[in-house]
Amino acid sequence: MNKIVIAGAGTFGTSVAERLAWNLDNRVFLHTIEKEVASDIQKNHKNTKYFPTRFINQSIQATTSYDVFSDADVIMLVIPSKAIVSFSLEMKKHTQRDPLVINLAKGMSDDGAFITEKIPFSRTASMKGPSFAIETLNGFPTAFTFGGKRDDYDYFKSKVLPSTGFSLDYSRDVRAVELASILKNMYAIAIGLVSGRYNSPNVDFLVYTKAVNEMRGLLHMFECDEETIFRYCGIGDLGLTSLNDLSRNRTFGMLIGKGFSYDEKSGATVIEGKRTIRLIGEIVAKNKREEEFPLVMSLYKLMYESSSLNDYITAALS
Repeated sequence: MNKIVIAGAGTFGTSVAERLAWNLDNRVFLHTIEKEVASDIQKNHKNTKYFPTRFINQSIQATTSYDVFSDADVIMLVIPSKAIVSFSLEMKKHTQRDPLVINLAKGMSDDGAFITEKIPFSRTASMKGPSFAIETLNGFPTAFTFGGKRDDYDYFKSKVLPSTGFSLDYSRDVRAVELASILKNMYAIAIGLVSGRYNSPNVDFLVYTKAVNEMRGLLHMFECDEETIFRYCGIGDLGLTSLNDLSRNRTFGMLIGKGFSYDEKSGATVIEGKRTIRLIGEIVAKNKREEEFPLVMSLYKLMYESSSLNDYITAALS
């Protein structure tokens, strides 16, 4: 049996747990800091907070105790990116084996570092792809890119994934997989902004094409494998996130494009792409590469330098 512990019992963590439980060789546990969520899953086989009308697989167990990590074979991190490093340091204290730790969160740490490089385990990987939580929970075929060591990819694909309906492609460049998933949130905002203004597929794909080229350029700038843009974590995840209204980042951009304001202090929803705009914009400016990345810089000026929406639209479409 494979003991799989998923850290994070929100919408996506619960959905992944449901699918992995389809493989009868997996024992699946959800770790959460929310006591009421753990109790609901244990007693009622439901996660009412995030999926009010749905039952989940009765074999899934939930806990708030860090002891669940002690003998895990695989740990999957599905918590906010800014919390992963501190969470992993605490988790490490309770881990007795050498588990495969897979980061599913999409974002950078606050200092702009790649999260997998700060996770204090020897076997780390990244898994990203076009995957909305509700469709994952509903059992639709879903694909990811696995970034990591080949042996870990072979083990995960052959032992953990059978019967789950998950598909994988592979990259040995973990940084590239991480970076692609980070950038797509930012560019989803970029495309959402023009969608809100024009509601035009012509305009969407004009900016989408620019976004693909800038993503490839940023992969090169970070000395990552540029071919990763053609994996599920690249154009696949960018397409899903930037052209579908279920995406928070696209919706965020659309609302601004339609003239609504965003209250930074409300804290109702985490918009990973907005953090990414700041981080990447500062890195591009520091490296004096502004002319190569006009979408990045126009987004940065709109979000952090009080540039107008019209200035952004002019730059994005020129």
